[in-house]
Parts: sequence; structure tokens; C-alpha cells
Amino acid sequence: MNGYKTVSVTRDVEGTMIPAGTPVTIPEGTEVTITQALGGTYTVMGPGIMARIDGKNADALGVETSEKPSQPNASEHTGPVELDAIWDQLKTCYDPEIPVNIVDLGLVYDCKVTPIPEGGNKVDVKMTLTAPGCGMGGVIASDAEQKIRMLPGVSDVSVEIVWDPVWSQSMMSDAARLQLGLM
Repeated sequence: MNGYKTVSVTRDVEGTMIPAGTPVTIPEGTEVTITQALGGTYTVMGPGIMARIDGKNADALGVETSEKPSQPNASEHTGPVELDAIWDQLKTCYDPEIPVNIVDLGLVYDCKVTPIPEGGNKVDVKMTLTAPGCGMGGVIASDAEQKIRMLPGVSDVSVEIVWDPVWSQSMMSDAARLQLGLM
């Protein structure tokens, strides 16, 4: 979505307060402005609130989506998992306050795939946040986990938030710095 769009919420909708990371219900009729629509989630601002709304609740914002939720199908595919496919999934995860994916922000430090003897694969991701006090860390990590879990052959996923090394703007890709006006 380019630009902001103001809408009235058509039903009570669950969201996550930004940056606290606490659950919130936005009442039907509340006027909010959609400030970011990336990776299947929406960032909205309204009277005294900034929140992240999951794509499954896009209808409450009057947004039509053609996306159909994918289901994990690890049982259908037990071979190797393509590392590039995992990185592509991670590039669909966004910090709700920054319109750049977590990979280009430099938040993902490590990604490993380990075959499981019983079949399938375990994916371990180490990532950080732009600020240690960010309450959205669990939400972003959960988003990454859910999206990786959708890949064929993935049986288990662990996304760990780490603080070493400490994140800095120098970890961002050139494309991210350009997009954010830092170049």
C-alpha cells in the first residue's frame, strides 16, 4: 500500500499495541488510518492507538485480500528444505513501524536447517530487534515462525531473539537504507 488510507473499523477487531506488544480490541466504528500494509499485516493509527492487525482481520478494515492461508504440509514433503525459500519467507516479515522487511533491516543473524531423523526438517533462526525494549519482538518472531512453518518439509521451527551483536543501522542493506532515506 502506498500512502495512508483512513477507514472506519467495520467490527470489533483484535490487534497488537505498538510498541508495547500487548493485545488490544479496536471497537467497531473507530476511525483509523492504515499507515503500513506489508507482509500480510496492517499497521493502523487511531485516537490514542497504534496497532498491528493480522491479515486474517483485513475485512474489519474494509480491505479485500485474495490471499488464502497456506497450511503446513511437512508430511507431504520430507526432503531437504531450500535455504533460499526460508530467506524468501523471512523477507515477508516486517517490523510494524518500519516499512522494510526484517532481512533487509539486518535483523536476521542466522538461519540453519537440520534434517530430523524421523523425517522433515528443523529450522533455527536467530534474529534481533532494532531496540531491546521493543515489545513487538515476540510478535515479529511468531510471524517469522508461522511463515517458515508453511514451507514444504519444515516440521519444526525455532526463532530465537538474541542481543549479540547489538543491532545498528550499518547492518541494513543498501536497499533498506535507500528506502528509509539514510543514503
